Amino acid sequence: MWPTTTWARSTPARQGLDAAPLEELHRAVQSGRYGNTDRLVVIRHGYVVVDHDYGLDYREISRGYRGPLGCGYEACDASWMHDFNYYHPDYHPYYQGRSVHSLQSVTKSISATTLGVVIQNGALAGLDAPLLSFFGDYDLSSIDPRLRAATLRDLLTMRSGIEWHESDRPLDASNTTIQLERSEDWIQFTLDQPMDTDPGEKWAYNSGGSQLMSGIVREVTGEHMDAYAQRHLFAPLGIEDFYWKKTPRGYPDALGGLYLEALDLAKIGYLYLNDGVWAGRRILPPGWVDQATQRHVAAVNQAGWGYGYQWWRPDRGGVDVWAGLGFGG
Repeated sequence: MWPTTTWARSTPARQGLDAAPLEELHRAVQSGRYGNTDRLVVIRHGYVVVDHDYGLDYREISRGYRGPLGCGYEACDASWMHDFNYYHPDYHPYYQGRSVHSLQSVTKSISATTLGVVIQNGALAGLDAPLLSFFGDYDLSSIDPRLRAATLRDLLTMRSGIEWHESDRPLDASNTTIQLERSEDWIQFTLDQPMDTDPGEKWAYNSGGSQLMSGIVREVTGEHMDAYAQRHLFAPLGIEDFYWKKTPRGYPDALGGLYLEALDLAKIGYLYLNDGVWAGRRILPPGWVDQATQRHVAAVNQAGWGYGYQWWRPDRGGVDVWAGLGFGG
């Protein structure tokens, strides 16, 4: 049973789940314990067994608010009325009154998935290709020679060696990702950054590296990532409504710009749970799901989380867990 058109509905008990913890979670969300949570969906055996929409009023939540990433309702001048205002209800978390919701850095996981689709369709041989081989049209004259040894695999596992200060800096001008979003050419900006290690040696959370995926897809397919994903990933899964923010140069924001509805985002998870096959059609290469969700990097934080191909591994209690995670929870 494939939810291409619609998800079938069931109950937790019918699908072998204890309903009590799920109801407890729902009540905790309602109480505000987890902040501004908009939707809670649980899929089990291909059935929707939990689906709660919390209907928060973001005009009131954001009214008068100003911060380093934008301004809220009735707090903005015209210069802040654009897609990269992270506080205004026209742009975040839902887009322009639609039901598509910001994924923030969960976008990275789907961008990497799109790269997997490109490999399955034969436009890219694999992940061992040199990273810089896809950026011949960019100015590489000041590139640290060490970056020439980086591969696509290094990029996907955030071990390119590029120096990047995102998780270790406040949300101000010292943060490399803030600098990236204020630049005219996100790809050139990333390529221009210094190196602080050889490729493959050090993990560093690097949203600019994720943006390079957008350039790679464009180079090898002739299409921008959003158009390619729409034809070869979203359409087979029945995902019709989405929005993908663009950079000043017109490239899709591969690091955090995708908006999807909750039940469509669940289709990405279901594709992975079925080894990249959807309704008998192989969408991702054989073995991709296993490799993408592996702990290629064993421990990237004090909690001991691992990292795969733009997927996190926050394993807990002896259970393997892979997840997409985005800014703001």
